[in-house]
Amino acid sequence: MTIFQALVLGVLQGLAEFLPISSSAHLSLAPYLFGWQDPGLAFDVALHVGTLVAVLWYFRAEWLQLLRAALSIGRSRQVRTDEERRLVFLVIATIPGAIGGLVLEDYAETILRHPGITAVGLIIMGIVLWAADRYAATDRALGSMRWSDALLIGVAQTIALVPGVSRSGSTMSAARVLRFDRQNAAVFSFLMSMPITAAAAVFKVPDALRESGLSAPLLVGILAAGVSSWLAIAVLLRYLSRHSFGVFAVYRVALGVFVLWTLAARG
Repeated sequence: MTIFQALVLGVLQGLAEFLPISSSAHLSLAPYLFGWQDPGLAFDVALHVGTLVAVLWYFRAEWLQLLRAALSIGRSRQVRTDEERRLVFLVIATIPGAIGGLVLEDYAETILRHPGITAVGLIIMGIVLWAADRYAATDRALGSMRWSDALLIGVAQTIALVPGVSRSGSTMSAARVLRFDRQNAAVFSFLMSMPITAAAAVFKVPDALRESGLSAPLLVGILAAGVSSWLAIAVLLRYLSRHSFGVFAVYRVALGVFVLWTLAARG
């Protein structure tokens, strides 16, 4: 892999991880469309180190509050404040994704990376994202979340193991169906990304290091992913204060149709 290819993949990972357009789809489709060698799932997950640093830094104030909430729960053995409840809900939402990752790991590395499956995932979730945002009410604050809401959003995150579905897209769609507004849906989705991303990095980064070592392309990819992730979070939260998810839904469907066309053209 060249440094340029790693840079492109890092930028794609960073932007697509938090925009609801599927980072796994873009990372698997880029080598297919450009004729590059597929770097594999271990490299893709290594890029998540950059996105992990970005989400930790961007939401550093929230993470400090959640850390204090964890210490408070540990001392009192009770859940009393909004921050403590949010922490519990994040834990609940993480459980389905963790189980799904363990069960479907082998499929995620092989069968599910087929361009056809990715294209179908892009199209279907694009339609779901548009419908959820278009027809769901917006009458709930994040403070009204219940454990059942967190569990349902966590189940939606599990579906994102299929490339093309999008972790942020599926969790934001679920939150919108549950009537949370766009910005709160995005913030909860971003916070949810930390535990599952950290766990994936712990298990998969060693594989990437064994395959290529701490190479220049890997370092460039991680740095590019971190910078572009920070920009994606900042831009999306500002964008959602005034606009819908419609543009992302249209992009997803268009990309999915294009990929299916290329598959048909190649026979």
